Amino acid sequence: MHAAEPRTIIMRQNMSVNYEAPFMFLLFGNDRALLVDTGATPEPVYFPLRRTVDALIEAFLAEHPNPDYELVVAHTHGHGDHKAADAQFADRERTVVVGPDLDEVVAHYGFDDWPLTPRALDLGGRTVDIIPGPGHHRSATVFYDRATRLLLTGDTFYPGRLYVQDWEAFEATVDKLVAWSEAHPVSHVLGCHVEMSTRPGVSYPRGWTYQPDEAPLPMTVAQLRDLQRAVRSLGGAPGEHVFDDFEIWWKGE
Repeated sequence: MHAAEPRTIIMRQNMSVNYEAPFMFLLFGNDRALLVDTGATPEPVYFPLRRTVDALIEAFLAEHPNPDYELVVAHTHGHGDHKAADAQFADRERTVVVGPDLDEVVAHYGFDDWPLTPRALDLGGRTVDIIPGPGHHRSATVFYDRATRLLLTGDTFYPGRLYVQDWEAFEATVDKLVAWSEAHPVSHVLGCHVEMSTRPGVSYPRGWTYQPDEAPLPMTVAQLRDLQRAVRSLGGAPGEHVFDDFEIWWKGE
């Protein structure tokens, strides 16, 4: 767990519990907090995400009292390693869990032209833009925090294996994120996994639980542009394509 700044917490699931070791993000606004993703393990005895989040919110409210403070639990997409602990929050008061399926995402944020126009989520003195980002998964969304200028890209972009479900949608999303980053200041690009090592083009095998020399999580807009160039150069060719800072895995139609 790392506080990027007092109102922005970055969490990671322990590899000893699940090799995916996904990252999760907790953003505090004045009126509500936003939890992005709930990890890969449902059982609180092994993965006490609810207890951890409750403790973080309690500490925040000790300094910023608000008896009506809310929590929004959202997802970068609907794969199991990003939504497994949703049920831990099902009975939590003043909490909304946004369903991970496309129809639930569209309905909650009010996407009437999915996947074209982003929507804004007001946390109270802090606004997060929800950007449609299908390609890796049909309901994938990207979160842009205007306060920290972080771009949270889920499994669309991170230092690791980028699995593509829909090539055309993935290419359009990458183009959209590059355009967004040219129109808005971006401090860091943060995905939800690390699978690359510090050696260019070398990743850890799937299922690995010991990564002593893994690449850093934060990526740059320049690396996002590298992804755009890589996608265009491949032209939809199936394969496991290895680049210095990421891999693109696409089985084809």
